[in-house]
This record gives sequence, structure tokens and C-alpha cells, in this order.
Amino acid sequence: MIPQWLRSPSRAATTNPTKSPSHFSFSSFKDIDAILKEEEEQQVLYPQSPKRPSIFHRVKLSTTVLRAWSSSNRRPLTLPNADQRVVVYLTSLRVVRKTFEDCKTVRSILRGFNVPIDERDVSLDSSFLDELQGIIGRNKSFTLPLVFIGGTYIGGAEEVKRLHECGELKKMIGGLPSVVGSSVCNLCEGLRFILCPQCNGSHKIYSEKTGFRSCADCNTNGLVRCPSCNPSGHRRISYPFS
Repeated sequence: MIPQWLRSPSRAATTNPTKSPSHFSFSSFKDIDAILKEEEEQQVLYPQSPKRPSIFHRVKLSTTVLRAWSSSNRRPLTLPNADQRVVVYLTSLRVVRKTFEDCKTVRSILRGFNVPIDERDVSLDSSFLDELQGIIGRNKSFTLPLVFIGGTYIGGAEEVKRLHECGELKKMIGGLPSVVGSSVCNLCEGLRFILCPQCNGSHKIYSEKTGFRSCADCNTNGLVRCPSCNPSGHRRISYPFS
């Protein structure tokens, strides 16, 4: 027999070898894991549907928007006689593609809530520009679209898209009355303007005594606000320029 002191160190495996865990498990991570699995299952079941923002992205986006609002020290812009509807200043001209696309996107988002919307197209009626200059200031620049909800200025295209994505826009519009039936007017087909019945869109009135004169009922484009979808109580307002 070999003495104990001559034996080499044992190379045998220990009776209780330490094994690295195959996965990390902790009680506080169970809910997060379940949320991620649920979103993966939704993508498998509906591969053609548009991908929803993750729960982490929605929470982060909502926090960012609300924090920006709370940290703003500027006096909020307000619009008179607009406490029961959404007012949007936009343009239908395609001169600047980004502006046109932003106006189109905002209009599509807001129309999906089925609430009263007063769309003020500055390309169809220049008096809307006078209104904006009176509210914002004559020497201050701005980009379209501009959105007011309940008479309070919300922001432009980026703000509306962020608020819609995090769910805050729905909460803001929730207090407004709902529109019954189709949101598209049968008279103007959603254009919000019709030809002036007095001058037939020419913006000129002729009389044998005075000859031609400008029509006082329409704007320079020969258009008047649609009497069917134009919100009651709206009138052209003169603002003192600041």
C-alpha cells in the first residue's frame, strides 16, 4: 500500500459541483418577462398588423411629454369661443411637402376621435392668418399645423403625434362632445368651404349703376364657410397685433 503522504492530490470531481444557472430568475422580473412574452405572441398571431410601441417606450414617451409641459414657464396660448371643440390651423397646399404631410397626418389623427373639429385652412381663407398673427404675435414665426383643444394651444404635428402615441391626447379630447353620424359633411364633402352663393365664386358683384365691385360675403377666393359643418358661434375675430 502507498503511504498517505505519497498520494497525489485527488483529481476526482467534487461531490457537489457548482453549476452555473441556465437562466436568471428573480421575483421582481416576472412581470417584465410576462409583458415581453405577451408582445412576442401578439406579433406571431398578427404579423401583418402595425407594430405597437413597447410598454417601456410608451411610459418613457408619456413621462417625457408631461415633464416638458410641467417645466414650461410660458403663458399658454388660448383661443376664444373654442372651449367645446378642436381647432386646427392648417394648409391644403402642397408647396412645402413636409408641412402638407404634417397637416394631413394631424387631421387624420384628430378625425379618428369623432369630436367637433374646426379646420381653418389658411390657404383657402387668408383671414385665418390674421387670426394666428393676433394670437401668436405679428412678428413671431410659426409652422403649420397648430392645434387648440378646448381653446388651449397644444402644439404642432410632433406634439400631437407624441401625445397620441402615449395616450394623453385621448384624455384631453375625452371631455369634448361627440359627433353623431358621419364626420364628413355632405354639403362641402369635408372641404369646410363652398362657393359663395352671391357671386358664384367670382368675388365680384355687378350692378348697372356701379359696375363691378368686390363681394362682401366671401373671401378673396370666392369661398364662404360651409353653413352645414361650420361650428355655430364661430365668427371672424379681430385681434390687436402685439
